[in-house]
Amino acid sequence: MPHLDFSQPPFDVLSLAERQSIRKNTQIRYLAKSESLPAEELQCLYVVIKGQIEQSLDCEFVASYVGSNHADGLNNNDWFDSRRLPESLTKDNQLEPESTPIQPYQFRASEETLLLQVAGDAIDKISAQNHLVRQMLSDKLPERLKALRQRRHNKTLDPASYTNQQEVQQIMLQPVINVHLLPVHIVDANSSLYEAARIMTKAGLKHVLVRPIHSLEGLNDVNSSNDLDSSQTAQLETRLLLGILTDTDICRAVSDKQDPATTPCQRYANFNLRTIKASDEISDALLTMTRYRIHRLPVIDKSGDVVGVLGQSDMLAHIGHHSQLISIQIEQAQDLSSLDTAVELIGRYIRAQHHNGVKIGNISRMVQTLNAQVFTKLWQLIVPDEVMANTCLIVMGSEGRGEQIMRTDQDNALIIRDGYTHPDLAQFADTFNSYLATLGYPLCDGNIMMTNPMWRQPLKPFTAQINLWFRNSDPMHGIYLSAILDAEYVCGDESLLTQVRQHLKLAHQQADPMFVRQFARAALQFGDVNQWWQKFVPLLGGKSASSDIDLKKAGIFPLVHGIRTLALENNVLDVPSTKARLKALVQINAMTQERADTLLEALEFFMAQRLSVAISTDDKHARQVDPTTLTALERDLLKECLAVVKSFKNQLRQHYQLEIA
Repeated sequence: MPHLDFSQPPFDVLSLAERQSIRKNTQIRYLAKSESLPAEELQCLYVVIKGQIEQSLDCEFVASYVGSNHADGLNNNDWFDSRRLPESLTKDNQLEPESTPIQPYQFRASEETLLLQVAGDAIDKISAQNHLVRQMLSDKLPERLKALRQRRHNKTLDPASYTNQQEVQQIMLQPVINVHLLPVHIVDANSSLYEAARIMTKAGLKHVLVRPIHSLEGLNDVNSSNDLDSSQTAQLETRLLLGILTDTDICRAVSDKQDPATTPCQRYANFNLRTIKASDEISDALLTMTRYRIHRLPVIDKSGDVVGVLGQSDMLAHIGHHSQLISIQIEQAQDLSSLDTAVELIGRYIRAQHHNGVKIGNISRMVQTLNAQVFTKLWQLIVPDEVMANTCLIVMGSEGRGEQIMRTDQDNALIIRDGYTHPDLAQFADTFNSYLATLGYPLCDGNIMMTNPMWRQPLKPFTAQINLWFRNSDPMHGIYLSAILDAEYVCGDESLLTQVRQHLKLAHQQADPMFVRQFARAALQFGDVNQWWQKFVPLLGGKSASSDIDLKKAGIFPLVHGIRTLALENNVLDVPSTKARLKALVQINAMTQERADTLLEALEFFMAQRLSVAISTDDKHARQVDPTTLTALERDLLKECLAVVKSFKNQLRQHYQLEIA
C-alpha cells in the first residue's frame, strides 16, 4: 500500500523512532465521489494520495486538497488536519464582541479519492515531543507561518540541524538583553575630563555615562507637574539623570584647548540620551541606531535602571549583517553614482535577509529607514539649505507605511511653509523624481509625486485640499486621502507633517459621519474571496485558465485598507504603518490582540510571497503567484491567509453595514 513520504512536510522532521510510530498508526481511507468524512473520523491527519477533497464550512466552499494526479510537476501531495477548527473565520474575528459557536469544517470527496489516514492521538504524541511538528500543525496561523519562514530556504531539514538554522532566522526577534552589553560606568557631571578618561582607559571603553549636577531637582519638578506611571517615571529618570561622554568628546575638548584636569564632564557630555528597553527586539535597536546615527544605546530594565550599554559593533557581530555599512555609504555619497551603489546594496541586503529567513516585517522596516536616508541625501544634493529648512519631504503608500520591500512606484510629496517661495521649487521636484527613477524607483502611474503641483503646496492650501477630499465622493479623493494617511516624514521641517496630521483629525471630525462607511468600500472592491479560490481550479481539473492569484488585490490591499479604515474611524491618525495601527486599535479595545496578530501575520505572508516572486522572476511588480509552483505547506498557508482576508472583509461589511458586492 502507499506509504507516507518522509521527505515532505510535516513528516520530514521526524526521527527514525517517530517514523516507525506513525507508520503503525496510518491506514488507507477510500472515499467514493460525493462521500464525506463522518464526524467520528474528523480526529485524524489526512494526506491526499489520489483524487480531491473539498473543504467547506456551513455549506460554503473553503478550499480544496488534491492528490498527485491533479498536480503535474509537483513532488508532494496536499495534506490537512481535520481536527483544525476554523478560528480565523469565527473565533475572535468580530469587531464587536459576539458569542458565536465554532462549527467544524466538512470534508467531501469531489471524485473517487484515496487518503492516508493518520490517527490523531499518534500525531499528538509526536507533537508533544517534536516542536517542529507541533509548529507546522498548530491551529494558530502565526505559528504555522513561522514554521514556513524557518524552513523556506532549507530544503533538507532534520531535527539535529534545524535548531541552528532556527536560531539564525529568529535572531532579529531576540531581546537586546541577549546581546553582550558593555558595563556601566557613571561619573558625576562635575568630575574632570581627566577622571572620565582614566575610567575609560581602565575599563577598556570609549564612553562613560554622566550624572548631571542638578538632575534630582529637575526630576522632582517634572514629577510634581505630571501624572506619570512608574514605567514612564523610570524612563524619565534615565533621561534626566544621565548623559554620555565619549572619547570623541574628550578629543573635541582638547582641540578646544581645554585643560582635561579642570574641565568638568558636563560641559562636553551629551544629555539628549536615547535608550532602549531590555525587552525590546534587536531589530528595534538596529533601527534606532541607523535612524539616529548613534553607536551606543543604554539598556534600561523595568525599573528604569541602566543594566548595560549596547554597542554598535557588539550588535553587528551578534546579528551578522551590514545594514550600518549601507547607511554609512549613503551618508558619504557625494553624487548620483555613489548613491546608486548604496541603492544596489539595499537590494542585496533584502535578498540576503529573506534568504536567511528574517521576518518580512523586520526587513521592510529597515528598508524604509535606508530608503529614507537615500531620499534625504538626494534632496540634500539637489536643494539649498534654505529649501530644506522651509519644506517637509514625505513619502506615502507602502513606503510610508514601512511595508515596501521592492523598488516600486514613487509616492512622495512636498509640504511648504506658508509664506515661503523659491523660484526653482518645481525644477527641484522634477530633478528629485527623475533621479529617483534613474536609481530604480519608478515614477508613480497615478502621478502622486511632488512633480504634480497638487502634491507640492504650502501648508494652508494642502490642508484645504484635505477638506475637499473628506467632502467629495469622487473615488480618486479616497485614493488621495489614503495616500496622505500613510504619510511618513523623510527630511526637512517635520512640524509641517505634524500639522497636516493634526488637521486630518479635525477634518475627520467635521466630515459627514457616513464618510468612513464609504471609505471602507474600497477594501471590498475586488469582490468576494471565493472568486480567488476558483483560481485553484487548474489544480483540480486541468483547465486552461490562468491559475495566478494577484497577491495585492486578493490579500494585501483589503487588509491594509480595512485596517486603515478602522484606524480612521477611531481617530488613529498619528501612525502610518499597519503594524502601528493594529497596536493602537488593540490599545483602545477596538480589536483583540490575537486578531491583530493574525491579520499582521497574514499581511506579512503575502508580502513575503511577493518578495519571493520578485527574487525568483523578472516580474518587477511581483503581484502574481501561481499556486501550482508552491509546496503543499505554502499552499495550505496561502489558503488559510486568504480565508483570513475573507473573514476580515465580511467583518467590514457587517461593521459598516455594506451590501455584499
